[in-house]
Amino acid sequence: EHFTCAHCNQELGTSNFFERDGQPFCEQDYHHLFSPRCGYCSGPILDKCISAVGNTWHPEHFLCAGCGRQLGDEGFHERGESAYCKTCYFDQFAPKCGGCNTPITEKYISSLNQQWHTNCFVCKECSSPFHDGAFFEHEGHPYCETHFLALRGSLCAGCHKGISGRCITAMFRKFHPEHFVCSFCLKQLNKGTFKEQGDKPYCHECFDRLFG
Repeated sequence: EHFTCAHCNQELGTSNFFERDGQPFCEQDYHHLFSPRCGYCSGPILDKCISAVGNTWHPEHFLCAGCGRQLGDEGFHERGESAYCKTCYFDQFAPKCGGCNTPITEKYISSLNQQWHTNCFVCKECSSPFHDGAFFEHEGHPYCETHFLALRGSLCAGCHKGISGRCITAMFRKFHPEHFVCSFCLKQLNKGTFKEQGDKPYCHECFDRLFG
């Protein structure tokens, strides 16, 4: 009686064989019938096997679903039934920063209906951080008080700081009353009692002395 493979009847003789449920199988048929299958190539896995995202894989066929590179020892991220390298996973699925529009992978600030890297949540105009947490919003972006008021046309032309109370409008600009002064003697001016020269205000005395 011959010692043969239970599947293909090939004589086993001195060849390597595997036993399953008391029956002998040649090496090829055993792997074809019983070895785990690779989720990429569907071929039997004979040696090292990776088990991930609900499937088994040859190590060389366990690839990033985004860029196609082999997923090695640096690890991977799962999404649905796919595996991704760290770069592709964050590029595709991490929230984007409202400031630089790159993926947020660590600590962040949530504000203005967006997420921000902590070092990107700064004034859009001057890039100054908000040390006290106070900021002003304009068209979805954060601003410091100075540049917010500048956008609104509410900066004093004299001290370049915000105007929140009374103001004087002169020469198409706005001033704190105490900062609307003669450009020569620095005396405080009233709106109707000044003369203009070179885009600067002067009191009548200084204007006549300098330009009269």
